[in-house]
Amino acid sequence: MVDSKEEVSEKISTYTEETHEKRDFAIEEQTIDHKLVVGKIDIHSGDKLTTEVHDAQLSKGVAKVEAAQAVWGRKGYLILLFGILLVYYIYSLDGTTTFQYMAIATSSFGQHSMLGTVSTAGAIIISVGKPFYAKLADYVGRAEIFIITCVFYMIGYILYASSTSVGHIAGGQVIYSFGYTGLQIVTSIVLADVTTLRYRAFAAGVMNIPWILNTFVGSLIADSILTRGAWRWGYGMFVIMFPICLIPVTGSLIYGQWKAKKNNILEILPNPEKDLFKNPVKAITTATKEMDFPGLILIAAALALILLPLSLAPKAANGWQTPSMIAMIVVGGVLLFTFCGWELYFAEKFGFAPIAPLRFFKNGNIAGSVLINFLDFVSFYLQFVYQSSFIMVVKSDWTYFELNLFANIQTVALCLFGLLSGVILLYWRRPKYLMIIGLCIRLLGVGLMIRARGALGSTAELVWCQLLQGWGGGFASTISGVMAQAMVPHTDMAVVTALVLLLAEIGNALGSAIAAAVWTNQMPAHLAANVPSDNATLIAELYGDITKITAYAGDDPIRLGAIQAYSEVMKNLCIGATVVAIFPPLIAYFFLTDVKLDDKQNHFDNRDLTGRKTDDTIKKEQEEKTGVTSA
Repeated sequence: MVDSKEEVSEKISTYTEETHEKRDFAIEEQTIDHKLVVGKIDIHSGDKLTTEVHDAQLSKGVAKVEAAQAVWGRKGYLILLFGILLVYYIYSLDGTTTFQYMAIATSSFGQHSMLGTVSTAGAIIISVGKPFYAKLADYVGRAEIFIITCVFYMIGYILYASSTSVGHIAGGQVIYSFGYTGLQIVTSIVLADVTTLRYRAFAAGVMNIPWILNTFVGSLIADSILTRGAWRWGYGMFVIMFPICLIPVTGSLIYGQWKAKKNNILEILPNPEKDLFKNPVKAITTATKEMDFPGLILIAAALALILLPLSLAPKAANGWQTPSMIAMIVVGGVLLFTFCGWELYFAEKFGFAPIAPLRFFKNGNIAGSVLINFLDFVSFYLQFVYQSSFIMVVKSDWTYFELNLFANIQTVALCLFGLLSGVILLYWRRPKYLMIIGLCIRLLGVGLMIRARGALGSTAELVWCQLLQGWGGGFASTISGVMAQAMVPHTDMAVVTALVLLLAEIGNALGSAIAAAVWTNQMPAHLAANVPSDNATLIAELYGDITKITAYAGDDPIRLGAIQAYSEVMKNLCIGATVVAIFPPLIAYFFLTDVKLDDKQNHFDNRDLTGRKTDDTIKKEQEEKTGVTSA
């Protein structure tokens, strides 16, 4: 017999009162009214309530960080945030200094031409490493990943500092890249773990402030290191600083996990299938499926075959006409499509947990955020790769200090306006239209570069173009990640974060590849047409060595011809970047659904940061149990 509507309402009211009485009593007793258990609920069970998806899919990494937040208290939470800020500081100091040492390091062994290949190998690892570490962070825990990345960082920098050949530097770059990409993704994941949707963009903006500071501090440090020729110490000092800077965040996470277990808030049930010592074959098989190793291998191979020719082709006998270069690109493209097919249709059928499941792309916010980041990075790198070279040639009166400041204008603007967007979203909690505004501002900045490039463009125009791009990019990059994270349960949050960043890295690679192709195909002809000389050797030297151009005075006919050539090629790159930049605001408008940024971890499982059910979740459970759905 079906209960009447009045009887059902009475049951809901009674259930709600009992639930709140129990919760209030628990708070008064200073205990936690929920317990996080890993491995208790069968994820394939079909009779659980929809609101139990959080518990059913609870991974070890998510359970540990949620349980830690239940016991930290205000002081512990502030220590963790300080630890994250310290990680961002050392990470940004590394990012603004060490890249400048690589050219000197490879040149010291007479192998400067290896710089591109070494950097490409690192870029492949940085790209593929993100989904790998996201999976691993869920599989073992966040604190453990910080420790692993620190070890890779230290080994990589030790190899740099003690290298006796370019092979050692290449090995150091590979190992360092494992640490770099791991630290980047796990820090982003932990920041999302411990902030609600309302405060997440603001927290990300605050954490990026060190990039502004290190734009200037890093320049001073790098100048001091390079002036003394002490590039080995430039790497070696991070061997000391990194582990020290990671102590607060790692210690805070480990302490929270330990205290949660002690207080019986966290329980991780033993799983024989994951016991490496008792059942090694089964444990490895289980890890392979949960980490989606076939997917990781496919994307790694695809990116390697697509990206490596970018650095190898210029040194090949016939350049891009070399058959092996073409074959690598074709096979890489095939593997990339194979990866897409595996992830979207076959991985789950064979019992694997895909890094890019089809359900992600059925959600407009996730698919839109991924696509926006991909296209935004394609647009950015189309006109960024050769921007520094372009400025060095056309602005003959600028000092190196001024060149460095210009190179960092967009980074500073990204950080400042990213923080501003976070502040705005604290009060205006609807991010969609703020993101569209940001993408339109970025489109304006890219488009104006078509006019500002060249000798006729004033310094003010060039600077404003960079500021506008940073302004729009700061809004868009901060918001896109939050909108994607809002639409998945906490257990999927790390993977969807990695997916957004992975597609951004692929956009970086594609934009850089297109820029390189345009430059190599057009620049020699434009130099020959504009430089007043029939000397083919001189034209080849001007194309191959930018210092040959900057050696001429600003009013020299040779320099003026080179300026014209650079301006024409840069114009084409800016037009391409502008065309690509048209699509992100359109995708944001038509694909994205506005979400309210409230005090929840996400909008999918409706839990707070400690994994506790929110009032909305309790209400939904009551409705499911009684068979009544609210209008």
